[in-house]
Amino acid sequence: MNLVGRRKLWYAISLVAIVPGIISLALFGLRLGIDFKGGSLMEVEGRVDPGMVRAAAGELGLRDVTVTSSGEGRSLIRYRDDGSPEEQETNHQRLRDRLAEAGVREVRFDTVGPSVSRDITRNAFISVALAALAIVFYIAFAFRNAPPPVSPLSFGVTAIAALLHDALFVLGVFSILGVLFGVEIDALFVTAVLTTIGFSVHDTIVVFDRIRESLRRQKGAFEEIVNASILETLARSLNTSVTVLFVLLALYLFGGQSIANFVLALLIGVAAGTYSSIFNASPLLVTWHNYKLKKLAAAPAKK
Repeated sequence: MNLVGRRKLWYAISLVAIVPGIISLALFGLRLGIDFKGGSLMEVEGRVDPGMVRAAAGELGLRDVTVTSSGEGRSLIRYRDDGSPEEQETNHQRLRDRLAEAGVREVRFDTVGPSVSRDITRNAFISVALAALAIVFYIAFAFRNAPPPVSPLSFGVTAIAALLHDALFVLGVFSILGVLFGVEIDALFVTAVLTTIGFSVHDTIVVFDRIRESLRRQKGAFEEIVNASILETLARSLNTSVTVLFVLLALYLFGGQSIANFVLALLIGVAAGTYSSIFNASPLLVTWHNYKLKKLAAAPAKK
């Protein structure tokens, strides 16, 4: 089975998968939850009339009101209140009283201020950027003794390319879900993206390590060695990923609404990471190598 020989097909599939999400991100961005833009969250128990909640919140001057079911007879009410802390507390009590009159009981209340949300947003970007840089340097260092014809840097850069593929796919899917279904992202979403990055790199390094060992033991074309290494680790990668996906699927179905988006992001990320580690990362090594050979062959001709 020549997986590397069909690398252009795998690249095309990746582009088809991530381009719609990139377009959605460019046009609409992500639907941010209160962790990122500030606001309040009420979890209530009882039969909730979204129209009544929005009307009551509108009378109090609250904005961006959303009502979503959290399962087991509970609902989540999110809103923004730009008043002073005293006014926010008063509005919260009034809204809670209106809900109590309708037989709805508050079970949880959280609020995030604008300064806290800005800090969370900044720290989220910094965390992802630092993780990506650390991965590049670590992989380049770990594979510093890789035998020719590959360079240590090529391992790091191609791993990051696969990592970006996974992160963009997750972000794009949630951007589309935000547009179509109003799905919001919170601080847990950042955790899911970082976990996806870690899983993707872990899976990729397993294949890269086999490629390095095969280059030391075997002679032959680089493309053939890479393809053989992928096939040797294919069963291990698929078995690991499928077992993780089963666990995540069970959590998504039975874990409750409060972690549903977090688990969904992990499901999407693990699936994307499995694909990229097999069909993108290692084939990109071959593409990089072939490009270097073409440059070396063209260099004497230019002289």
